Amino acid sequence: MRTLNKFIEYYKPYRFLFYTDMLCAVIVSVVDLSFPQILNYLSKNLFTLDKQTILQAIGYVGLILLVLYIIKYFCQYFITSWGHIMGARMEADMRKDLFNHFQRLSFSYYDKSNTGEMMSRLVGDLFDISELAHHGPENIFISALKIIGSFILLTMLNVKLTLILLVVTMIMVSYSIYKNLRMRAVFMDNRVKIAKVNSSLQDSLAGIRVVKSFANEEVERRKFKHSNQEFLASRSTSYKMMGGYHAWNSFFTGLLYIVVIVFGGIFIADGSLGVTGLAIYILYINIYVRPLEVLINFTEQFQKGFAGFKRFVDILDTAPDIQDKPGAIPLGNVQGEIEYKNVSFNYNNDIDVLHDVSIQIRAGKNIALVGPSGGGKSTLCSLLPRFYDVSAGSITIDGKDIRDLTLDSLRTSIGIVQQDVYMFSGTIKENIAYGKADATDEEIMEAARNANIHDFIMSLDQGYDTFVGERGVRLSGGQKQRLSIARVFLKNPPILILDEATSSLDNESERYIQHSLEKLSKNRTTIVIAHRLSTIKNADEIIVITDEGIKERGSHKQLINKDGIYAHYYNMQFEGLES
Repeated sequence: MRTLNKFIEYYKPYRFLFYTDMLCAVIVSVVDLSFPQILNYLSKNLFTLDKQTILQAIGYVGLILLVLYIIKYFCQYFITSWGHIMGARMEADMRKDLFNHFQRLSFSYYDKSNTGEMMSRLVGDLFDISELAHHGPENIFISALKIIGSFILLTMLNVKLTLILLVVTMIMVSYSIYKNLRMRAVFMDNRVKIAKVNSSLQDSLAGIRVVKSFANEEVERRKFKHSNQEFLASRSTSYKMMGGYHAWNSFFTGLLYIVVIVFGGIFIADGSLGVTGLAIYILYINIYVRPLEVLINFTEQFQKGFAGFKRFVDILDTAPDIQDKPGAIPLGNVQGEIEYKNVSFNYNNDIDVLHDVSIQIRAGKNIALVGPSGGGKSTLCSLLPRFYDVSAGSITIDGKDIRDLTLDSLRTSIGIVQQDVYMFSGTIKENIAYGKADATDEEIMEAARNANIHDFIMSLDQGYDTFVGERGVRLSGGQKQRLSIARVFLKNPPILILDEATSSLDNESERYIQHSLEKLSKNRTTIVIAHRLSTIKNADEIIVITDEGIKERGSHKQLINKDGIYAHYYNMQFEGLES
């Protein structure tokens, strides 16, 4: 019922369309039900009269029927066109809600979920839901009207024959309910399997350069074939069940006609039913049976749509791990004083990645984090903008616990240049402007100059309007890195996180970028993660982090003189690398 109520909520903005659609459905049903009744009336009251009277009246009868079917035409047009438009609008609303919810979900959700499966829910599932939204109420309403209306009229023609008909119908309905309950799990499995197909496809296409570089096309074919065959097996099972379902219901439909002919013949023999009455009765049987067939055929669509909507609701019910707490305040007038107080963190209640880490960073200072991979440097930085929440301890900015701040104001105050640079499909200008949506062309160009990428952009045929390709495939690693740095220049945040910001640059570009980063970092609190130790020699403090926590801290000169872990790394890079 909760799922059904959630589904009904999406009809509310389109009440007028819905009620008009239902009104048209009533009119269509009334016209269909009236034809045998008109024929019955004419057979008893007009066609028994003389030729002249029949000829005078039949023209008016034809005109009345023509008007009825013209009205039915317009109603049917509205049902088919605007009914589908209503379903498409509901689908668009659901897609918007699902996309917005995807944007709210935390990193932990994406750590466990596959992009292909999420796209399957956003596209495939919602299409079936749209069809259900339109055809569901309409089919049920029209069919119910026709079944009830024709049943009443059949009872008026012959009570005993209609009661026998009712027994067969109840057996048919009971069988349909039983099969529907069994088919629900199969159609849900269809959804899971097609999501796996999409997942396999997305993985293979997104990593196509890696696939080709390892000549692993055959490996990808086998992986895709496996998920494709699983989906085929699931669909085959569902079609076998549907085949048995439709075949049995077709048999029951035939049984209804057999009952009418056999028992109708018996009642004609005993004089309780006339031949004309049986003919009219059979006309109503057609109206009675047709909506039953519609409901039977609608079952597959209902099961698909319901399975898709159930998966849709499951995602909307997934609460973001990270969200604003009640009464959260915006972070304003940021000075940049940061403090990690006894911070511990683990993923999914696993072993601590960070344990009891305490760091104080004064406003405007440049702090560098170095150490082996897996030591927790990136995790430490990810906790500051609350991509994840600390397991224990707290992090403050200007003395305010970041969990008491609104996420929007917190993340607006922090600029991040990540190691894994992502370029959106679009132009160079659009990618730089991602740092500030309302930026002017001059501001974009100034950011590019600061990132030492302006001259390269101007050398391109279309300059800033050059299309970068999906994920920036038309740019080199260094060029993408510099564009991502330009984004942060444009954002102009009071706190910077540079996660291997120069990792993809050649030595010459690195010198230019390092100068730009030093310019950007001036009077801002900056946290730098670096493996290339040449980029952090001028940091105010260098903190060495291993999987055992903070092992060393001090300036470059102090740590070299200490001759510890940092000095060991430095000597490896600049003196003893070859040996």
